[in-house]
Amino acid sequence: MLETIWFILWGVLWAGYFMLDGFDLGVGTLMPFLARSDLERRLMYNATGPFWDGNEVWLITAGGATFAAFPRTYAVMFSGLYTALLLILFALIVRGVAFEFRGKEESPTWRRVWDTCFFVGSFLPALLLGVAFANIFKGLPLDAKGIYRGTVFTLLNPYGILGGLLFVLLFLVHGALWLAVKTGGELQERAGSLAGGLWYLLLVVAVAFLVASRFATGLYSNYYETPLFFVIPLLAVVGLVLTKLFVVQKSWWRAWFASSLTIVSCTFFGVVGLYPNMIPSSIDPGYSLTIFNSSSSPLTLKIMLAVALVFVPIVVVYQVWTYRLFRDRVTEKDLGYEEAY
Repeated sequence: MLETIWFILWGVLWAGYFMLDGFDLGVGTLMPFLARSDLERRLMYNATGPFWDGNEVWLITAGGATFAAFPRTYAVMFSGLYTALLLILFALIVRGVAFEFRGKEESPTWRRVWDTCFFVGSFLPALLLGVAFANIFKGLPLDAKGIYRGTVFTLLNPYGILGGLLFVLLFLVHGALWLAVKTGGELQERAGSLAGGLWYLLLVVAVAFLVASRFATGLYSNYYETPLFFVIPLLAVVGLVLTKLFVVQKSWWRAWFASSLTIVSCTFFGVVGLYPNMIPSSIDPGYSLTIFNSSSSPLTLKIMLAVALVFVPIVVVYQVWTYRLFRDRVTEKDLGYEEAY
C-alpha cells in the first residue's frame, strides 16, 4: 500500500513539474523565433523570471522522492540514463545563469550569447525529458542485475524521438499561451497566434504517440484490465480541444489552464500505464524494476510520507502566493525596476 501511495505521489510530482516548468522551457525555446527586439526579449525573460526557480523545486522534489522512495530505480536511472540526465542538468544550470548574467552588460554580443544559452537550456531539457520518459515507457535493456545494456544512442529510437517531439510541442504551446497571458500588444498577438498554429502540429504528434504506444509499449495493459482508466487519456483529449477553443476566443488564462490539463493528463497516461513498474526491462519482463522490488523499507516510506504531507502543501501554498503576487502582465514600465531582468 505504501509503495502504491508513493508511486502516485511520484507521478503527481512529475506532473506538477511538467505543468509548471513546462511553460518556462517553452518560452525559452520560442525566444529566437518570437522576439523581434531586445525589449521583447526582456519582456519574455521577465514573464518567467519570478517563477522559474520555484517551478524547478518540483523537479528537485521528484528526483528526491525517487531517490528516497525507490532507491534502486534511482540508481539504475542515473546510471543507464546518465548522459541524457547530465545534459539536462547542465542545460538547466546554463539557463539559470542566463537569467542573472544577461543584463550585466549592455553589449549586444554579450546578450546574444546568453540568449543562446537561454534557448539551449530550455530546448534541450524539453527534448531529452521526453526522450527519457518515452524510453522508460518502452522499457530499457536491463539485465538481471539491473545493469543497463545499451548506449546513449539506444535511447534515440523512433519512439523515444517521438516522445521528445511531443514534450517539446506541449511545452511550446504552453509557453506561447503563458506569453499571451503575461504580455500585451504585438507580442501577445504573435504568441497567441503561434500557440494556435502549433496546436495542429501538437495534435498530430499526440495522436501518433498514442498509437505508437499501443505497439511499442505495454502501457495499455492496465487500461484494458480497468477500462475506467481510459478517463485519463480522455481528459488529455478534452484539454487539447479546450485549449484550441479558448485560443480562438482569445481567453488566454483558460487556454493555459486547458493546456495544463493536457500536460498533467499525458503524464498520468504514462504513469498509470507503467504501474506497478518503475522501469520495465526490454530484455526480460522479470528483470523489470517495480515499486515492490525497488522501494525503501516500510519505515522509511512512512517517515517520508509524514514529511511529504507537511511540506508539499507548504510548497503549493507558497507557489500559489507567488503566482498571485505576480499575476499582472509584464509591461515596458516594469523593465525599469532594478530587480527586472
